[in-house]
Amino acid sequence: MGLRICMVTPFAWSQPHPVNEHVAAAADELRGRGHDVVVLAPSNRAVELAAGRRALRRLGREGTPLAGTVALGPAIPVSRRSRMGVPLGVRANLELALTADSFDVVHAHEPGLPSLSYLALRHARALTVATFHSPDRLTYPPGRQQRERLLARIDALTAVGDTTLAAARLRFAGAYRLLPHGIAPAPKANGKPRRRFVLEWRADELARARAALRALRELPDWELLLLRTKPLAGRPYIPLAVRGRVAVRTTLDPESRANALAGAAAFVPAQRGLERLALEAQAAGIPLLDPPGSDAQPELVSAAMARLAESDDWGAKLTNEGRQTAAAESVSALGDALEETYRSVLGRRRRARPPADPLADRPLILCDLHMHTEHSHDCAVPVDTLLDYAEAQGLGAIAVTDHNVFSGAEEAVELTRNRDLLVIPGEEVKTDAGEVIGLFLEREIARGMPMEDTIAAIREQNGVVYLPHPFDRLHTIPDAQSLHRHLAEIDVFEVYNARLLFEGFNDEALRFARKYNLTMGAGSDAHVLQGVGTGLVRMRAFETPEEFLISLRSAEILRRPKSLVYLQGLKWVAQARERRKATAGSAR
Repeated sequence: MGLRICMVTPFAWSQPHPVNEHVAAAADELRGRGHDVVVLAPSNRAVELAAGRRALRRLGREGTPLAGTVALGPAIPVSRRSRMGVPLGVRANLELALTADSFDVVHAHEPGLPSLSYLALRHARALTVATFHSPDRLTYPPGRQQRERLLARIDALTAVGDTTLAAARLRFAGAYRLLPHGIAPAPKANGKPRRRFVLEWRADELARARAALRALRELPDWELLLLRTKPLAGRPYIPLAVRGRVAVRTTLDPESRANALAGAAAFVPAQRGLERLALEAQAAGIPLLDPPGSDAQPELVSAAMARLAESDDWGAKLTNEGRQTAAAESVSALGDALEETYRSVLGRRRRARPPADPLADRPLILCDLHMHTEHSHDCAVPVDTLLDYAEAQGLGAIAVTDHNVFSGAEEAVELTRNRDLLVIPGEEVKTDAGEVIGLFLEREIARGMPMEDTIAAIREQNGVVYLPHPFDRLHTIPDAQSLHRHLAEIDVFEVYNARLLFEGFNDEALRFARKYNLTMGAGSDAHVLQGVGTGLVRMRAFETPEEFLISLRSAEILRRPKSLVYLQGLKWVAQARERRKATAGSAR
């Protein structure tokens, strides 16, 4: 069954660009394999902008899915030095495309720039893949916390080229897959190649061009074609002695590059030139002259040109090696890599639960899944007082989850033996990668262990793994790699914590849970009585951990927030009283 894939590029589709060439090649290959691929991009071509507006209008009004390439708005300059934000209208079009349409995967290219690709990863509700293309475009977002926030929303990291891969790992830590460039097979050349060298000319690499021109003087029967692959790149100086055998051509798109390479005997790449151009030459069976050490000693280029002119066998050897290299970078290899990447990403999402509710005959109760007692170091609420208050608030169940101690939960369970209130015994455990709550525990779990060991300890007690405030960066939380690594082991994902300073942290958790079909939970994280019940789930009554998880699948998240300043003030007053009592007791 084919996938519906959205590819996003930040570069103007109306102008040639290597990233867009990669995207176009990947999209065509995947469409040929039965997938539905939509490309979202900016453009400066009036016809494309008008067609994009019509497609978005039909999507918004009639729900007609997008197709082909859709221009979201005018392009703006995109570079690592750019501080220009994406225009509001373009952002709105991107939001419409990602929310009103239905995609299995959103694949953003070059998201290390302040651009459409970065925003697509931030706002996508589908599973996501990020691909980096150039080491020079890995500067955004600037801060570590922002990068962690972005990484938490990326399901697969990929890079094109070994140099980019190494740079991306340093900037955006994670497990990467190396993608082929996606080079289309070139038609086989007819007849013997002409006595012509092709050199990729760059204004900042004049030493290599001069070396090639010097070699040409010693090869009177040979010609040299200088290719300019950047617009407005200047014009090379050609010595009078070889001026009749040297031509200059500008090539900005694959077709013009193929025409320029046709019939060439060898290709000399620029040191920092287009990797696609070198691979296109190799795919066409053109030997690549790029001897090791030629960056520092450009005269090695002259020697390589002279050797190729003298030895047909050496040229044939380079041709065979080049074809093998190009085959590994082919568009077919790219299609295989992308399909495998998408399959691995789709495996992360949990299957939607069946609508049938085996607990439908049970009454609905209110449950607060996260709160503390005086057994926590930062709380002064007695257990019996907490239970009385929870019953007075109409709660049917609560989870007592003190910090790194289990005694509060044990006391609460003992005191509710003759009450209607159900207590879930739990503990909020500090791990080396953030906090994890274990529910339905039998004994205390030590703090400070690796997260995987803490989760294993919860499992040993047949407990429920509950991840609290997963995106609250004012707490110690798992980094993106840890979160994704343990995703399959999380039973309940807290999407509402009433004690968070910024509501955006809860919103981020809700989007994440919806993206992966995670079972959602909520709690007050109360440290004072007045906070109890400010975060709740309305769910069917339960008795066992299994029934608890089944009931949560159809539960409703309830938000009853109170002023955080008020609640925090009460907490500080209570802590001050406890300190005064402790001081007075020690004085006696």
